[in-house]
Amino acid sequence: MQAEIITIGDEILIGQIVDTNSAFISKILNTIGVSVYQITSVQDDKEHILKSLKEAEENADIIIITGGLGPTKDDITKKTIATYFNDTLVQSDAVLKNIEHLWEQYIKQPLSQVNIDQALVPSKAKVLMNVNGSAPGMWMEKDNKVFISLPGVPFEMKALMENLVIPKLRETYKFPFIKHTTILTYGLGESSLAERIEAWEDNLPSFIKLAYLPGLGRVRLRLSAKNMDKALVEAEMQQQIDSLLPQIQDIFVGFEADDSIEAVIGSQLTHLGKTVATAESCTGGKIAESFTKIAGASKYFKGSVVSYATQAKIDILNVPEELIEQYSVVSSQVAEAMAKSALALFKTDYAIATTGNAGPDKGDSPAEVGTVFIAIATKDTVFSEKFNLGNHRKKVIMKAVNKAFEMLQKEILKK
Repeated sequence: MQAEIITIGDEILIGQIVDTNSAFISKILNTIGVSVYQITSVQDDKEHILKSLKEAEENADIIIITGGLGPTKDDITKKTIATYFNDTLVQSDAVLKNIEHLWEQYIKQPLSQVNIDQALVPSKAKVLMNVNGSAPGMWMEKDNKVFISLPGVPFEMKALMENLVIPKLRETYKFPFIKHTTILTYGLGESSLAERIEAWEDNLPSFIKLAYLPGLGRVRLRLSAKNMDKALVEAEMQQQIDSLLPQIQDIFVGFEADDSIEAVIGSQLTHLGKTVATAESCTGGKIAESFTKIAGASKYFKGSVVSYATQAKIDILNVPEELIEQYSVVSSQVAEAMAKSALALFKTDYAIATTGNAGPDKGDSPAEVGTVFIAIATKDTVFSEKFNLGNHRKKVIMKAVNKAFEMLQKEILKK
């Protein structure tokens, strides 16, 4: 069974907002076995919307529309859907009561006519009550196809999808079981990884597909299984994972359920009762930011010094000035001194330090653009590695962040 998503709004097409609704809808539909055939963004234009609805009906069984349900004149979705179904708008007393309640509880101003008009819905529609807003969701059926119109406000749309749309779809259709497992790897490129596991991939059963999702210094392997037999999917998926892992043990980090390598590291540090801090130069606090995006990171991440300027390394991290003069600020010696200082400053079990030249100019060091030194310090040792990460500033920074996590992960796994 396939779905198509149509997002309506000029603000999406001019880049004023990012369409996060489609990503959420696609993900939640996939959990019940619905594949998204296509995502389309259209203008607040009647003819454009009508054309998109017709095409979607030809492509998919479930059509989900978001946006264009507000109270202003440019919000024309509801009227256009009524036109498409050769229908008329009628007032829903239940929706009007909900609007009145919202205004009484939160707005505390008299209802205007444009707000009252939000209670108008196509007569053929089943109302999906939006308790978080004034624009209702609508469910309409035509020739065994389902059309679902939802408000574009993300938290309103999400609540309707989770609480009403998904349960109603489950009641209406019988879906196959879908299972995704995403394996995180670090330190080996996509082509080399594909070559290594080629024989294993060639022997996957027909209902399991493999996708390579490369990033900077990392590759995710997503296994997707789809079958009406849930027990078969789960058993075969586990068997394939058990067969794959020994072949990638040296680059295996964890599973997507852990979300990212920094989340995996956080779990490992929490389990071990260990802590980490950072001293960052060329990465500008990106390593610390990656840690602190994770809820509960304060259990294991203690802090960071972003010593971007050379003088800050001297004044705050106590890196000897003569060390910088002798080896330059972009060197293994300075990286290791930074890491040892962060370890002592924050009293942690591990510390990461980065110093490098991300470009476009060389700065305070003669090191070539793309040169990065990353150091790891523990209570027993300190070591560093030199990397040449190219000449694209943003890529150099993010590659350095990923390499730092890769190095820390390997050090933790020694314990």
